[in-house]
Amino acid sequence: MPDTTAEYQATIGLEIHAELKTRTKMFCDSLNDPSERHPNVNVCPVCLGHPGTLPVPNEEAVRHVIRVGFALGGRANEMTKFDRKNYFYPDIPKGYQISQYDKPLIEGGMLLGVRVRRVHLEEDTATLAHADGASLVDYNRAGVPLMELVTEPDFRSADEVTAFARELQLILRYLGVSDANMEMGQMRIEANVSLNMGTKVELKNINSFRAVHDATEHELARQEEALRRGEKIAQETRGWDEVKRRTVVQRSKEEAHDYRYFPEPDIPPFSAANFDLEALRAEVPELPAARRERFVREYGLDAAMAEALAAEPAMADYFEAAVSEFRTRLPEAPLLTLYHYLTTDLRGLMNQAGTAFDALKVNPEHLAHLAALIEEKKVTSRQAKDVLLRMFEGGDDPEDIVRDEGIGVTSDTDEVEAVVLAVIAEHHAAVVDYRKGKTASLQFLIGKAMGKLKGRARPEMLREIFERNLTA
Repeated sequence: MPDTTAEYQATIGLEIHAELKTRTKMFCDSLNDPSERHPNVNVCPVCLGHPGTLPVPNEEAVRHVIRVGFALGGRANEMTKFDRKNYFYPDIPKGYQISQYDKPLIEGGMLLGVRVRRVHLEEDTATLAHADGASLVDYNRAGVPLMELVTEPDFRSADEVTAFARELQLILRYLGVSDANMEMGQMRIEANVSLNMGTKVELKNINSFRAVHDATEHELARQEEALRRGEKIAQETRGWDEVKRRTVVQRSKEEAHDYRYFPEPDIPPFSAANFDLEALRAEVPELPAARRERFVREYGLDAAMAEALAAEPAMADYFEAAVSEFRTRLPEAPLLTLYHYLTTDLRGLMNQAGTAFDALKVNPEHLAHLAALIEEKKVTSRQAKDVLLRMFEGGDDPEDIVRDEGIGVTSDTDEVEAVVLAVIAEHHAAVVDYRKGKTASLQFLIGKAMGKLKGRARPEMLREIFERNLTA
C-alpha cells in the first residue's frame, strides 16, 4: 500500500466476534460443542425459535465477558440488558437475534493504544451450506454465546489491525474464555475502512490474520486510488478474494439497515454487580504483555524469545515449571539451553508426532534435568538429543537414562588422546589437508573420534587434543 499521506489518512475500526467456551449455549441447555460434526444434533426448541419458549441467560458467558472487559481496562455497566435485533435470514430461526444495544455489559477499555468502545454478549447464528442449487442450515451453532468487541476508529494501518487482533486472541486464550481459532470460525473480524473519516467500507467474512491484513491494506489502496481519480467511495460490504488478491463487492449498503432494536421482553434488565465484580477482577491472570516483560526481566531472555513463549500459554507455563526445577540445581546458570531444547528440539518432536503439551510424556522437571546435565558438561549436545528422544517416547528421567545406558562425558584424557592418535593414523589424507590449511578437515577428524567414543567426549576437548597432535 502506498504510504499514508496527510491528504489521505486511514481510519479503521474493528468489530470482533469470539465464540465463548461454555458447557451450554447462550439461552438454553443445548451443548456448546464446536467439535460436533453431525448437523442439527445440539438443538432444542429454544435455540430453534419455537413459539412459546423462553430464553434463560448463561451466567458463565456473562462472567466471561466481564473478565474480558476487566482485562482490557473497561468498566461493567451498573445496569445492562438484552435487546432484540430484528432481521429475516435463514440463519436466525426466530426472525431476530438476541443481542445488546444501548446497555452493553462492558464499556470502554484500551489495547495497544486503541480505544475499546464496548464489549457485549449475543447469540451466534446457524451455519449455512450451499451445494447443488440448494441451501442447508445447521443449527448446532445457533445460540452459541458470542462476544462482540467494538473499537473506536483508531487504527491507521493494516499492521496495527493485525497486531491488535493477534493480541486480543492471545488475551482470550489466557483468560480461558475462548479458543478464538479463526480457521474454525471461533473468532471473526470485520473491519470498517475509510479514508479521512469518509464513507466507510465494511470488510467481512475474513478467516485469517493474513487475510485481514491483506484485505485492509488492499482496501486502503483501492480507496486512495479511487479518490485520486475523483470517484466517490460507495458504502458497501466487501469480502477478500484470496486468489485475485483483492477485495470484492458482496452487497451495497446505501442506507443503514434498520434492525428495529427493542428491549428483549423475556429477559429483565440486570446489574453486572450481581456477579461479584471484585472476584471476577481478581480472576484476571497475568496477561501476555506483562508476561513478555517479566520473561525478559526475570529470565534474561531477549524480546523475541519472550514473544515466542508468551504466544502459547501452555508452552509458557511449561517453561516456567522447568525453570523452577532448573534453578534449584543451578541457580546462577543461564536459561538459554533450557529455552532452546524446549522451543527447538522438544517442540520439533511434538510437531512431528502431533503431540500437545497436555499429552506430553516429558514433564518440565525432566527437561530441566536434561538442560542441567548439558550445562554441567555431563552429556554432550549430541547425546542430549538422543536422550531427549528416549524421554519423549517413554517419559523417563534423563538421569536414569544416562546411568542405565552408560551415557556420559569421559574425563579420561588418556583415553581420548589414544582415540585421537588412532584417528590421525587412519586418516592420513585428512591430516595432510589440514596441514595445508584446509581447516574443514579438522571437523572431519573430530567427527570420526566422536564416533569411536560414542559421543562421550566434549568437542572442545577433542579439538584441543587434535590441534596439539597435528601441529607437533
